[in-house]
Amino acid sequence: MKKAGLATLLGLVLVAPACAEDDAAQFFKGKTVRIIVGVGVGSGYDLNARLLARHLPDHIPGHPAVVVQNQPGAGSLTMTNQLYVAGPFDGTAIGASFNGMPTTPLLQPSAARFDPTKFNWLGSTNRETQVTYVWHTAPVQSLEDLTRTELIVGAQAPGSTQYDFPVLANQIFGYKFKVVTGYESTPKIHLAMERGEVSGNGATNWTTLKLLNSNWIEEKKVRVLAQWGLKKHPDLPDVPLILDLARNDADKQALRLGLARLEYGRPFFLPPGVPAERVAALRRAFDAAMKDPALLAEVSAISRGKALDLARIDELWSAFPGHEERREPISSRLDDVWDTWGTLIAALCVLSLEWILRKRFELV
Repeated sequence: MKKAGLATLLGLVLVAPACAEDDAAQFFKGKTVRIIVGVGVGSGYDLNARLLARHLPDHIPGHPAVVVQNQPGAGSLTMTNQLYVAGPFDGTAIGASFNGMPTTPLLQPSAARFDPTKFNWLGSTNRETQVTYVWHTAPVQSLEDLTRTELIVGAQAPGSTQYDFPVLANQIFGYKFKVVTGYESTPKIHLAMERGEVSGNGATNWTTLKLLNSNWIEEKKVRVLAQWGLKKHPDLPDVPLILDLARNDADKQALRLGLARLEYGRPFFLPPGVPAERVAALRRAFDAAMKDPALLAEVSAISRGKALDLARIDELWSAFPGHEERREPISSRLDDVWDTWGTLIAALCVLSLEWILRKRFELV
């Protein structure tokens, strides 16, 4: 009798995932799933989402169509607020925002109308190294120049690395970035550089610069002054790593917290309230798409034979060697940098996101 009961229970355990998969397939069949990008057309986030959209349908049960829509505004806040508040909450809308979005409710509480801990995170397509670069005629051509001469750089909005990183560098290193916001996308900033409106870009993905204007690099129309990341990019062995310039441990740990978002790279999420079986199906589809030989071949062709630098969550966690130590000096330094209690809370939010992602991948 016991054996029969155990067999029945085992059968139910084995059948349940298959039933959930069938339910998801039945729902998604004939539907259109939208990836809503909170940045303008032609930006790195946009190009990344379109790459994913070309391969994701093959892995979602029911094989729905997947399209990309752009809803730029307020540093991805317009899209994120609307998706959180109005949905749809059925799994047919995926958000793609700036990687600084999880801390926005704490740094800009009056503008954010969402709780990042309630989103259903699907994953991130890759980690990124960002670069500071200037037009070849800019008055600043080195980091040493930047300690004496003002450099006007373009940015989309506070919350983007284009804004946050230069402001952080000003406070830690005494640089003279002047950040002009309001540009809809990185291509718009590049146009402004050509027109002479701004002299450079304070922080944008190295891959984005190569994809949008590789000729600038080849023709030496821009000069890369620094790179932002936890380690140097193989393409940039001679470009200073901002983290290496920290003068003390407190500054270095503050920079590490600021740089954490680059390890999250390009985050994709569902709004709260999506049925669990659809969330699970889309997470499996996302993971499968990231390993799809067709997607990897396309990335290899775009990046001239180099593999996609996928961000592993365990590597993200180990990137913070002091994560079990006291964080008071770090938080104190961050408070000095931005002169706001919001930054202290933002540091806690980063740690919360680490915890959420670790739980998502069952690493605790």
